[in-house]
Amino acid sequence: MVLNYIWIAFFLIAFVIALVRLIFMGDTEVFPAMMDSTFSSSKTAFEISLGLTGVLSLWLGIMKIGEKGGVVNLFARLLSPIFSKLFPDIPKGHPVTGSIFMNIAANMLGLDNAATPLGLRAMEQLQELNPKKDTATNPMIMFLVLNTSGLTLIPISIMVYRAQMGAAQPTDIFIPILIATFFSTLAGVIITSLYQRINLLNRTMLLTLGGTCLMVAAIIWGFSQMDKDKMNVVSTSIANIMLMTIIVGFIVAGMRKKVNVYDAFIEGAKDGFDTAVRIIPYLVAILVGIGVFRASGAMDMLIEGISWTVSACGGNSDFVGALPTALMKPLSGSGARGMMVDAMTTYGADSFIGRLSCIFQGSTDTTFYILAVYFGSVSIRYTRHAVVCGLLADLAGIIAAIAIGYFFFG
Repeated sequence: MVLNYIWIAFFLIAFVIALVRLIFMGDTEVFPAMMDSTFSSSKTAFEISLGLTGVLSLWLGIMKIGEKGGVVNLFARLLSPIFSKLFPDIPKGHPVTGSIFMNIAANMLGLDNAATPLGLRAMEQLQELNPKKDTATNPMIMFLVLNTSGLTLIPISIMVYRAQMGAAQPTDIFIPILIATFFSTLAGVIITSLYQRINLLNRTMLLTLGGTCLMVAAIIWGFSQMDKDKMNVVSTSIANIMLMTIIVGFIVAGMRKKVNVYDAFIEGAKDGFDTAVRIIPYLVAILVGIGVFRASGAMDMLIEGISWTVSACGGNSDFVGALPTALMKPLSGSGARGMMVDAMTTYGADSFIGRLSCIFQGSTDTTFYILAVYFGSVSIRYTRHAVVCGLLADLAGIIAAIAIGYFFFG
C-alpha cells in the first residue's frame, strides 16, 4: 500500500512541477522530456529483465543442484540458532535459511548478478510459508531490509569506477564504505526488529552481532595493511574464488547424493526464465515513475531546497553536491551510478564530493528496485512496513556516510 502511494506521488508531484515550469518559466521542453522518459524507462525495465534471464537461469539452476545435493539444508541447520531469533516465524531447519544465507553472502562480496537470483529463490521459498499470498510476512520484510541496507564487504565496481575516473587512490573509499554499510545494516535490523517485536537482547544475537563487529574490524585492519594494487587484486580474487567454489561445491554435493546434476540444473533454470518474465510489469511501473520524477526537475529542486535549508541553519553544506547519488540510490541503481560518475567528473574523483558520492553509492542499496523485483516475483501487493524500514535503513546509511566522509576526507 505504501508503495502504491509513493508511485502515485511520483506522477502527481512531477506533473505539478512541470505545469509550474511551463506556465511561469515558459519551459516548453519539460513535458516532452517527461514523455520521453516514460518510453525510455519502459525500454530500460524490459532490458534489465531480459539481461537478468540468463543470470537467473544459471543461478537458480545451481541452487536446484544445491537443494537436491543437501547443501542448502546443511546451511539451514548450521544457521538455525541465529535465524530462529532473527526470523522467528520460519520453521527451524527450513531450506529457506540456506537460501537467505547464500543471498547475503553474495551481497557482502559485491556479487550483484549472483545475489539477485539467490534472493528471488529465497523469496519464493518464503512465499510457500505465507498464509496470505498477497501480503508480505515478517520474515519477508526482514529479509528485504537486509538486502536494501546493502551490506557490502568488497565494493569492487565502485573502486573500478574511481580508477577509471583518474583517482590517485581508487581504494581510499573502501574502509569508509565498509563502515557506512555496516551501520546501515545494523540500523535496518534494529528498526525492523522493533516493528516486529523481535528480542535482540539474547545471548545468541549478542554473540552474533559482536562477532560480526569483530569480523568487520579484522577485515578493515587487514586491508588497511595493503597498498591499492594489492587490495584490488585480493578483493577481486576472493570474490571470484568464492563464487566458483560455490558452483563446484554444489555440483560435487549433487554427485555424492547421486543426483542427476544436469537435469536438476535444467529444472531450476526453467524457473529462472519464468521469474524474469514475471517481474517485467513491476520493473516497468517503478522505473517509469522514477524517470518521470527526474525529468520534471523535482530531484533538482529537492537538492536545492536541502542546500538552502542547511546553509540557513548555519551548517556545512559541502556534502549537498553528493546528495543526488544518495537520493537516487533507493530509486535506481543505474541512476545513482550515473550521479556518482557525474559528481566525480564535475568536482574531481579525489574531491570531497567525489569521494562522498562513492560512499553514498556503496552504503545502501536500491530499495524500490528490490521491493519491485522481490515482491513482484511472488505477487505481493501489500508490503506493510517494508518500505518504512527499508528507507529508514537507507537514511541511517546516508547519515553515517556523511559523518564518515567528513571524518576521513573533510
